[in-house]
Amino acid sequence: MNGAGDLDFARELARASAVASLATLDPAGGPPHASFVTVALDRGLSPLLLLSGLALHRQNLADDPAAALLMTGEGRGVATPADPLAGDRVTVRGALAISDDRADRERFLARHPAAAEYADFGDFDFFRMAVSAVHLVGGFGRISSFDGAVWPPDTAEAQPLRDAEGDIVDHMNGDHADAVALYAVALLGRADGAWRMTGIDPWGIDLRNGGEIARLGFDAPVAGPDEARRALVALVREARAVRPAS
Repeated sequence: MNGAGDLDFARELARASAVASLATLDPAGGPPHASFVTVALDRGLSPLLLLSGLALHRQNLADDPAAALLMTGEGRGVATPADPLAGDRVTVRGALAISDDRADRERFLARHPAAAEYADFGDFDFFRMAVSAVHLVGGFGRISSFDGAVWPPDTAEAQPLRDAEGDIVDHMNGDHADAVALYAVALLGRADGAWRMTGIDPWGIDLRNGGEIARLGFDAPVAGPDEARRALVALVREARAVRPAS
């Protein structure tokens, strides 16, 4: 099964993930090594990692860049089913390489602001994965595999939104923090807190409150700042209808 709907679902699972299980290969020919990492995504949904040279997975990658990341989309806020195997997950496979791209650094630190405290330590580097294959398990009976070539979404028309992302995020956090919190509480059922927007893309917005993340999707993709503004205003109206101001 390789339907377009499954591909879109797999992409949203990845976008809603901030942590992952990372599998690397033992250079001595032993069994694979699994570890826990934080993850962000670049515009083409290539995973971004910040890894220390002291970590075993980093040492494994120095010998063989092949890796796999298992993500479960925890930002969706979906409760874990009684049988965890009935839950959704996506595995992204490819090769990891050090990235000196400033945009990758900024993207990762926007997703994980606490990492700024150690990102410049001498033994840490940012990595980007060149995706070669994707495997989706959407609960029982929903299984799809995709070639890495089809994984990046088409964002050609969304360059204006990409260019304006930083300004939009700063504006929402600085001038409309109440609306950002309302998105999380009224529309996603999260607890009250100091919610902040950390990113926006054509398909939705990323939110964070301390160590908790959330993903809120748009009803339809947006390509530029004006469309994004209309979508954000519509979400505020929807949220206020759910939770009127006291």
